[in-house]
Formats: sequence, structure tokens, C-alpha cells
Amino acid sequence: MTTSSKKILVTSALPYANGPIHLGHMLEVIQTDTWVRFQKLVGHDARYVCADDAHGTPIMLKARSDGIEPVQLIEEMLSAHQRDFAGFDIQFDFYHTTHSEENRYFSEPFTAVSMKPATLPEESSGKPMIQTPRCSCQTGSSAASVPAAAARISMVTAVNHAVRPTPPVT
Repeated sequence: MTTSSKKILVTSALPYANGPIHLGHMLEVIQTDTWVRFQKLVGHDARYVCADDAHGTPIMLKARSDGIEPVQLIEEMLSAHQRDFAGFDIQFDFYHTTHSEENRYFSEPFTAVSMKPATLPEESSGKPMIQTPRCSCQTGSSAASVPAAAARISMVTAVNHAVRPTPPVT
């Protein structure tokens, strides 16, 4: 057991909601699930969150070719993906879509933080090593896609800044 419990937020690549889970998705999810279970086993508060990526042109094109609305395709793929993951006993703490109310609830605090300037640790000279400028996301397609892009950026930012590898227990 570890001497102190850590809070660990973990995610894996988001499967796109325009088709079934493939071997690459499953391989990564099984490896991530195994790592998260180990972290919980040794006493850490690890949370495994993921979602179907429900934004983008491929979803609209697939829905159009199937003769259905994009939201119907997203719902069908979410059910299929969850069924596939359950078949391998994958234990997500949260699994939704990138446009779900649950995702909005959990991602908005990260978005708020990621939109502020951030300074990383200083060199011995006292100068910042790297400074991250204020984010100005522009996608060119529509105003509605800006929050989606910001949510994806915020999740990556949150994971990159909040999750630190835990050294192996010896």
C-alpha cells in the first residue's frame, strides 16, 4: 500500500461516434482500465472518465449516408460502445458523450481554468520557463463549435496538468 492517497484523473482517447469500437480503442481502454484498477487497489482515489466524441463532419456524413439525424447516430453509437466496453468488463467511473449535460457539468470548470493565462515553474534565473497565452479558439465553421473545441482543449489541458504518473509500488 502507498503511504499517502492521491487523487488521479484518467482518460483515454475518445472514440468517435461515427462507427463501432475497433481493436485500437479496445486495446487502449483495457490497458487504461487495468492501470486505474491498480491505482484504486493500492489506495488512490482514481477516476476513469471517457466519452464518445460526438462532434465533427464524419458524424454528419455517416448520419446522412444512413438516412438519420446525427443525434440518432450518436445515441446508437453510445449504446453500442457502452455494450462493447461492458462485454470486456471495462469500469469507467463516468462515460457519456462530449455534448452531454454530464460532460458540460464536469468540463466547464476545466474550461474556465484553461482560458486563463498560466505560468509554469520558473528556471533558476527566476524567468518563467514557458508561459501559456490566453486561449483564443476559432474553428471557422460556426459559433456553436467553439464551445466544443474549447471543451476538448480543456479536457486535454486538465489531464496534462492534473494527472501525474504514480511511481511503481516496490
